[in-house]
Amino acid sequence: MIARDSYLNQMIKYLDTEFIKVITGVRRSGKSFLLKLLKERLTDQNKQVMYLNFEHPDTFSIQTSEKLYSYIVEKIDWNKKMYFLFDEIGEVKNWQKLINGLRVAYDCDIYITGSNANLLSGELSTYLSGRYVEIKIYPLSFAEIRNFSSDTNKDVLLEEYIKYGGFPSVYLTKDEEIKVNVLKEIYNSIILKDVSLRGNITQVDVLLKLSLYLLDNIGNSISGTKISNYFQSINQKVTPETVNRYLQLLENSFVFYKAHRYDIRGKEHLKTLGKYYVVDLGLKNIMLGRMNSNLGSMVKNIVYLKLISDGWNVFVGKYDDLEIDFVCFRGSETKYIQVTLSMPKNSKRESDNLLLIRDNYERLIVTYDYSDVGVIDGIKVIHLTEFLSS
Repeated sequence: MIARDSYLNQMIKYLDTEFIKVITGVRRSGKSFLLKLLKERLTDQNKQVMYLNFEHPDTFSIQTSEKLYSYIVEKIDWNKKMYFLFDEIGEVKNWQKLINGLRVAYDCDIYITGSNANLLSGELSTYLSGRYVEIKIYPLSFAEIRNFSSDTNKDVLLEEYIKYGGFPSVYLTKDEEIKVNVLKEIYNSIILKDVSLRGNITQVDVLLKLSLYLLDNIGNSISGTKISNYFQSINQKVTPETVNRYLQLLENSFVFYKAHRYDIRGKEHLKTLGKYYVVDLGLKNIMLGRMNSNLGSMVKNIVYLKLISDGWNVFVGKYDDLEIDFVCFRGSETKYIQVTLSMPKNSKRESDNLLLIRDNYERLIVTYDYSDVGVIDGIKVIHLTEFLSS
């Protein structure tokens, strides 16, 4: 297996602190694997550890807060510090109250995982305001794959990454037919369980068409009204309100991320016409059946994923009538990024847009074309493989 040290180190960083560690991410991104790695490390240190996966049949009989508490009381020694590692805790009814109760009453350290953003909403945020830390997990990055792979040809690895994405179970399978089937299974599991079932959706056909529409429109400006009009064009009536609800459910499952628009000159967030990016390009390619279609939008998708996994808050920039692909904020840092397949000869559109911004923050152009690499008008131009490997 691939040792995901950066994530494991984040988890260890908060070991023995008062915070509840909430590990979130799309299904099959590696949350369970990381939790098991932590269990092994703690066990090796002779710590008292309880690991439970609430999607395993062994736990089906203890999936209420009362039954789980009774199980815990029977199994552990309260005279020693306890380390609770609860995988997919959202399957347990009224789990929020129990987690808070354990935190308050006992000497324990708690890690929980979930595949839905609702894990951090409602009762949990009420009980644990300021007392939890979220650790976001994503499928394998290009840098992780490059570090693990025995193939040193970065261009071959990039082509494979664009085609099949970075879900660990997909990457570690070399048979292409199995890769395809695993990606389909992951997609259906996310849409039908994490979205449809949790969201009590009755119009599953609408949800499926909407998710395929987003996959086919990665990096395009999207609104509920625009999608509602699309459904009308195929003779299906779906209100903008229903579309917006389904979009939020898809975001909550971490299968899509929305990049909101940001007015650079006015320094304000805009509420309309955001862009959606998918958590893994393998899902787009397999579900649409078109490998490497619209490569430009796919390259932007990869850059977006790299940025958010590095902890940047990423927006689509608006500067008067011009668009900046990504405006990125992280703490006191700001940077502007343009992404292109190649820079046409005798054209400086990418750099000109960046030069119009009147501040001193970093500007960068990421290109898919090696012949573009260099500096133009004082702006660094780097190849996609270099950007993804940093």
